[in-house]
Amino acid sequence: MSNTIINSQFNFPGQKNIYHGKVREVYTIENDLLVMIATDRLSAFDVVMPKGIPYKGQILNQIATQMMRDTEDLVPNWLLASPDPNVAIGIACEPFKIEMVIRGYLSGHAAREYKLGKRTLCNIDMPEGMIENDQFPVPIITPATKAEAGDHDEDISREDILKRGIVSEEDYKVLEDYTRKLFQRGTELAAKRGLILVDTKYEFGKTKEGKIVLIDEIHTPDSSRYFYADGYEDLQARGEPQKQLSKEFVRQWLIQNGFQGLEGQSVPKMSDEYIDVVSKRYIELYENITGEKFNRADLSNMEERIQNNVLEYLKT
Repeated sequence: MSNTIINSQFNFPGQKNIYHGKVREVYTIENDLLVMIATDRLSAFDVVMPKGIPYKGQILNQIATQMMRDTEDLVPNWLLASPDPNVAIGIACEPFKIEMVIRGYLSGHAAREYKLGKRTLCNIDMPEGMIENDQFPVPIITPATKAEAGDHDEDISREDILKRGIVSEEDYKVLEDYTRKLFQRGTELAAKRGLILVDTKYEFGKTKEGKIVLIDEIHTPDSSRYFYADGYEDLQARGEPQKQLSKEFVRQWLIQNGFQGLEGQSVPKMSDEYIDVVSKRYIELYENITGEKFNRADLSNMEERIQNNVLEYLKT
């Protein structure tokens, strides 16, 4: 679709490198700056879907930048500015090669593992007698290795992270502390909107001065799962599915159409009508998570708009 940005090939002044992630393009600029462009690509089961979703990049970027500002008093982050609806600019960091996943409830991947009879995840015990979407007694941290595009993230325990030297023990203690603080703040922010923050993941990096900071994005529908608080208890008591604010609805649609990212499976065709449905769901997510009305950016010439806004910022 012409009203989406799927790939970018900008050439900014002082540009040194470009990294293509699953949904973001990250440009490294001299003076230790990163320009991160949130594309409209949709990723599920670690596979990028063939078509983009209108406004998805803007939605993810604007939620993430707002949430960064809402948590910067607790945990330092990489963000300096957002000069365009799809762009965040911040300090270049060396990323840790793990994602810090934290789960307050038995949902998603954890629930699928639990149904298979597993009672530990990343060496963390999960209580007996839980049903899907029950709350854990305390949130559990279940890290994952950070996969390259096309590969799958894999669960990894704290013990394996330290044993393999992926992160030092000193740094890992900071990552755990920051993860719990951010999840607690995210839970409080969600509650103000009548939502439950179910689970999420955080990524961290180190500045050249050796400071650990939150990077990438935070509390968006791509990295997080939300439930509506109203009706949660009743639905659990009846054993019915929760209404979710996350991209789980896309995963479920893919599963129903025979795709879970496994070898030999093909991505089902997404009609323009279904893409429109997904776009509207993302807008609903934005308005519920932020409590603000979504202002649609001009999609008529996105690449030119992004380039002009970034160039204007880099001049300052």
